[in-house]
Amino acid sequence: MIEGHGDDLYKYERPVKVNFSSNLTNWIDPAPLRTFLSERVGEALSVYPEPSPFTLEARLARLLRLLPDNICVTSGATEAIYLVAQSYARSRSAVMQPTFSEYADACRIHGHRVSSLYQWPAHGHLPADVRMVWLCNPNNPTGGVWEKDFLLAQIQKNPDVLFVIDQSYEAFTLAPLFSAREASEMPNVLLLHSLTKRYAMPGLRLGYLTGPASLVAHLRTHRMPWSVNGVALAAGMFLAEHPEALPFDLPGCLAEKERFVSRIRAAGGWDVWDSDTHFFLVRLRMGCASALKDYLMREHGLLIRDASNFEGLDSAFFRVSTQRAEDNDLLVEALIRWMED
Repeated sequence: MIEGHGDDLYKYERPVKVNFSSNLTNWIDPAPLRTFLSERVGEALSVYPEPSPFTLEARLARLLRLLPDNICVTSGATEAIYLVAQSYARSRSAVMQPTFSEYADACRIHGHRVSSLYQWPAHGHLPADVRMVWLCNPNNPTGGVWEKDFLLAQIQKNPDVLFVIDQSYEAFTLAPLFSAREASEMPNVLLLHSLTKRYAMPGLRLGYLTGPASLVAHLRTHRMPWSVNGVALAAGMFLAEHPEALPFDLPGCLAEKERFVSRIRAAGGWDVWDSDTHFFLVRLRMGCASALKDYLMREHGLLIRDASNFEGLDSAFFRVSTQRAEDNDLLVEALIRWMED
């Protein structure tokens, strides 16, 4: 789905004052990374990057206490999604919904038969013809997290199914999740990770996947040479060597999320879904999200995510990502004005 993602500010002539539409947050200051890149961008642009990013993989492996054979660096988590779908082309995939559309899109492009799941089978055993399960944890757009022990039980009950678990938002929840090391020791699990999200650098496109060496080796045979550009690789090396260079106050951000949600609920006119991370879904009781989105941009320069195109959601849903308190208050006041109008 090229159209219909968040962060579509390019569609609007008016400048965006505050962007609530992507799942990024302005609680992360990217200034140290920008300073580093400004000093090295010339060098990165003047030479070819490694055809396969083995140096960054080795550095990330040390950071994560893995072997380099357990990690595959990609141009954002999205390349990892398409790489997995390509590597297991013409499989039978089940996607836990509602979720990020690219799982199903990537699978269909590569000939998978795709079905949707909205809950796990009561007995825990997936249909016999399902070979892959795709899920996002924490999930986009709901912000929910599958309990770790529950997921482990499903993985163990279905040893012939490959579980592709997108943990792009793992840095934005306090709920327990699988570590890269744990995933590398399970024969039927691949984890997807995003440096784009954690370090607020969506323009660079940098991510990686982790898993058992046999699965990672298979994926690498399908990876396009030079898929990760030199500037992104330089950023990845900096972040791998200085993982605390861009600090993030997760407890503070989540506390602000709760205050933000409380203000929205108090205003009335919508229902807010519970979330284990900094973004969350809101459902209008009257009206449609697309009209609200246009109003907020036109009158206030505030951009939200119309979530109606997620499978399983309808035209009343929109998604919001928590920003700093003063920005969140701007959105609440604008929502109140929209209700009054």
